[in-house]
Amino acid sequence: MNIETWKKKLGQECFETEMRKLYGSKAKENTKRYERLLDMYRETFGDSEELALFSAPGRTEIGGNHTDHQHGCVLAASVDMDMIAAASVVEENEICVQSEGYPMCRISLENLAVKEEEKNSTAALIRGVAARFTQLGCKVKGFKACVMSSVLPGSGISSSAAFEVLIGNIINSLFFEDRVSAVEIAQIGQYAENVYFGKPSGLMDQTASSVGNMLTIDFEDTAKPVVRKLDIDFEKSGLALCIIDSGADHADLTDEYAAIPLELKEICRLMGKEVLREIPEADFMAQLPRLRKEVGDRAILRALHFYGDNERVPKQAAALESGDIDTFLKLVKESGYSSWMYLQNIVPCGSKEHQEMAVALAMCDKLLAERGAYRVHGGGFAGTVQAFVPADMLEEFRAGMEAALGAGSCHVLSIRPVGGTRITVA
Repeated sequence: MNIETWKKKLGQECFETEMRKLYGSKAKENTKRYERLLDMYRETFGDSEELALFSAPGRTEIGGNHTDHQHGCVLAASVDMDMIAAASVVEENEICVQSEGYPMCRISLENLAVKEEEKNSTAALIRGVAARFTQLGCKVKGFKACVMSSVLPGSGISSSAAFEVLIGNIINSLFFEDRVSAVEIAQIGQYAENVYFGKPSGLMDQTASSVGNMLTIDFEDTAKPVVRKLDIDFEKSGLALCIIDSGADHADLTDEYAAIPLELKEICRLMGKEVLREIPEADFMAQLPRLRKEVGDRAILRALHFYGDNERVPKQAAALESGDIDTFLKLVKESGYSSWMYLQNIVPCGSKEHQEMAVALAMCDKLLAERGAYRVHGGGFAGTVQAFVPADMLEEFRAGMEAALGAGSCHVLSIRPVGGTRITVA
């Protein structure tokens, strides 16, 4: 469909139905986003005879902090903040992506090799996704796309994974007849992030965004992760899911994030394994004196966090499915304490004046006053805190957080039942 046809569809029941699937009660406000996206496309590239619309959600990590890169288990969900795109095929052998508020990104398909000068850039992610599809036998052609996002950079809801999943869905739909599954799109995104972008991330972010809904993921076999969807509605349980922006800056923290898997990898090397999942905790404990001498105590504490949080994930899922909210919240708190004390991903090493994450957690502790639960969200060091807030105290909690951390710092999210997708209407 061209832009005018799409605009006519925006006001019809068929489009509203699609919006309700993705955004629930926020359907109307998101319909306006798609209208602005179409205007942005026309202003950037002109009209197009065949224009496709796509969406990829952000994600929230509910259980399993830094367990995925050790082939552990996680509990995660897609949320109602997303990236959307309008895309069309072009004759030129080039991908052009215009993200709102950023310079145009152009990628030639003549050379899809890793470029060192592109590390840590949007171009690297696009090139990496296109390269991996090519390796899988897809004849990737040129396209142009406009992208808008409600997933704020550095929000802890993983804008990078949403972007990778978005580009993956565009290529899969336009050039590969949707042959690649949602989990495979997630793996393609991780490949782009690890090899081309240069960040040694696990697979949780991409999987939660790509598959959608709340899900448990067991990464024991990363080639074939075991994904199980859960039908959980926190609102019906009297809880609001909040993400609090600590105000910390993500800049120059790549080494902090990378140190966690690197330290754990050194433990695994000494024990002849690749990841901690392959080492029984009893075997690890038996080697504790030797390992402390070899790798130092922080690595040991981080390993202890992995074993504890990996055991908590199935317990959290079971508690939610049985309706035992009290046990679920208790486990969330335990995970948060473990991340702070053992994993140590709250305060960047040596930082004294800037401890924004710690302040955000302290405010949650004070305002919740033994109710609900809170924990570091995602990678840590900067970014966001997650809180499960009883509905009857939500407004008081939000007001208190924003008084301390700034207006707009507390976001109330809903779990989205659909992952990365192409918008289709009759």
